[in-house]
Amino acid sequence: MTKPSPGTERDVVGLGNAIVDVLAHADDGFLVEHGLAKGAMTLIDADQAKRLYGLVSDPVECSGGSAANTMVGLVSLGSRAGYIGKVRDDELGGVFTRDIRAAGVAFKTAPARDGAATARCLVLVSPDAQRTMLTFLGASAELSPADVDPALIRSARVVYLEGYLWDPPPAKEAFLEAAELAHAADRLVALTLSDSFCVDRHREEFLDLLEHHVDILFANEDEIVSLYRAADFEAAVRQLNGRCRWAALTRGAAGSVILHGGTHVEVPAEHVDNVLDTTGAGDLFAAGFLHGLSRGADAATCGRLGSIAAAEAISHFGARPERELKQLAKAVL
Repeated sequence: MTKPSPGTERDVVGLGNAIVDVLAHADDGFLVEHGLAKGAMTLIDADQAKRLYGLVSDPVECSGGSAANTMVGLVSLGSRAGYIGKVRDDELGGVFTRDIRAAGVAFKTAPARDGAATARCLVLVSPDAQRTMLTFLGASAELSPADVDPALIRSARVVYLEGYLWDPPPAKEAFLEAAELAHAADRLVALTLSDSFCVDRHREEFLDLLEHHVDILFANEDEIVSLYRAADFEAAVRQLNGRCRWAALTRGAAGSVILHGGTHVEVPAEHVDNVLDTTGAGDLFAAGFLHGLSRGADAATCGRLGSIAAAEAISHFGARPERELKQLAKAVL
């Protein structure tokens, strides 16, 4: 990887849905009553968002979005990160902008002055720590190639693309623009599949992205099995092997599998005394992994850093780190 010019370099720049999360507790009965698919992400419209928000108790609002969470995690680990995502010039847009900049992430995307409101995601956390996400994409889905900052993309060692955003045509064009700029500058391109819901909707397009544009793939067990319509995880790994430079596949309590250069490395999960909320576990795993990769770490170390960051995320309510990840990871890298 070519080193960017001094003073302008970023370790990772992410593109994704700029969302404000609304977190609340909900039992299985609530999910069944309202026909919600437990553990999945479901797109909803503005009216549904308003109705469901009114039914939950004691909601907590905080800035979120998968790739944004990953960038915040990277900064907590000591990396330099940037972010490209679309908000509206409304109250929630201001909340998102203030939060991500306060975390130390470079964010300069101009807010929309008309159109849909800033995106929000209702995250319902079950007693078993599973999260069910109901997402109103709003302004975030209006990201376009005009929002892609070429200088910021070229400054990054890795450009990280959030699968959740691969839906509206302008956002797809923005992804491809960012990937082309990155590769022209000898940078790496990473993709997270985000959710099996996304894979089911965009399987053939994701396979094409993997074949032609992606160097680093992040996926969980369900997502990679769905991508290849495989009988099981092992069969999916056999199909994936050799199709990209790096693959980081998470398996919850079973840890992760890292594929690189023909090697297959199994990394155990970090022990967590009390799992409170799995929201953001994959986002923070990606942060740990990319932090290690940007520093030249080997596959096992990258996976271990991902596990450490993910363990911190699931030990509390909310998707962003509460403790400085740099301190947790200093014994590893």
